[in-house]
Amino acid sequence: MDENVERQPTPTAERQPRPLPEGYRQGIITAITVLLGFTLAFFRFWGFEASGEWTIRSIIAASTLVAAVVLQIVALFRSLRLEDDDREEYRKTVMWFVASAVVLLVGLLIAVVAFSGAPEPR
Repeated sequence: MDENVERQPTPTAERQPRPLPEGYRQGIITAITVLLGFTLAFFRFWGFEASGEWTIRSIIAASTLVAAVVLQIVALFRSLRLEDDDREEYRKTVMWFVASAVVLLVGLLIAVVAFSGAPEPR
């Protein structure tokens, strides 16, 4: 082999997209929409139909629930994009979804504390 011939580097710098296995995308879309539906139903009842007065705790809980809804919508938007078939993009979408679930849990806990501290209706 001639030593003067330069070797071309193999194109390892470009990351090849790796598609998801079948069903992963559909599964996360279903999970996001179920959690979003629960969040909206809970917020509707707790925020608008339940008796009681608004307190600073209930305002904080409502704000946290709104933040969870926003995060869930972002996760849903990401999961519906074509780019989400790539594993790295899918992982980011899952992190958005997990963050929304954690924020929702915090909001629910604050709502429980706010409701438990409310006086009983007469």
